[in-house]
Amino acid sequence: MRLYLIPSPIGNLGDITYRAVEILRNADLVLCEDTRTSSVLLRHYGIQKPTTPYHQHNEHKVLPHLVGQLLSGKTFALITDAGTPGISDPGFLLVRECIRNNVPVECLPGATAFVPALVQSGIPSNRFVFEGFLPLKKGRQTMLKALAKEERTIILYESPYRLVKTLRELAMAFGAERKAAVCRELTKIYEETNKNTLEGLAAHYEKYPPKGEIVIVVEGNSGNTGYYEEPSEEPE
Repeated sequence: MRLYLIPSPIGNLGDITYRAVEILRNADLVLCEDTRTSSVLLRHYGIQKPTTPYHQHNEHKVLPHLVGQLLSGKTFALITDAGTPGISDPGFLLVRECIRNNVPVECLPGATAFVPALVQSGIPSNRFVFEGFLPLKKGRQTMLKALAKEERTIILYESPYRLVKTLRELAMAFGAERKAAVCRELTKIYEETNKNTLEGLAAHYEKYPPKGEIVIVVEGNSGNTGYYEEPSEEPE
């Protein structure tokens, strides 16, 4: 009886641990955000296991049945289309219900998009806040105003279709010269990290419309230079 949360590759199928593959091979059932997407990964590693959909549109409906199966002694592995379950992906509700019912939950370390984006952005990584996707309508401007005061580095996910609009809004709220980076298609053939000001990034992608999965990393409102410096030691 156990629920495993298995990070799946965000692009390159080689970015999965030996342990994750072993658990997927031994699980009684693999829960998938999209069984069609997950089948590519499972076939790549020769894993033949029953799969069932588990996503944001059915998670409330299937939750009682899944927990009941776990309590009967089953072992489930949860994977999403890319990255770690529960990080801007389904997973939280199932984890919470398992904890309520004393079902052991174990999350394996592995792929997630925002960590490599942050590290290779050149923007301070010692303190940061992950906000996922901004609200599309209600609460969006309130969120932008609040984030404009945030001193930690800010990490956002965004669709390529909304990227230019979001960069323009960030430039208006934060200031056009705020340093930022757009990381696109991480671990894939056309991986790109573009570092510039918010205004410069917006102008670039307005001219060259982007494709693929996108992470935005924005310097915090701390008046620093965009590079982390170790604090000097206090004199004795």
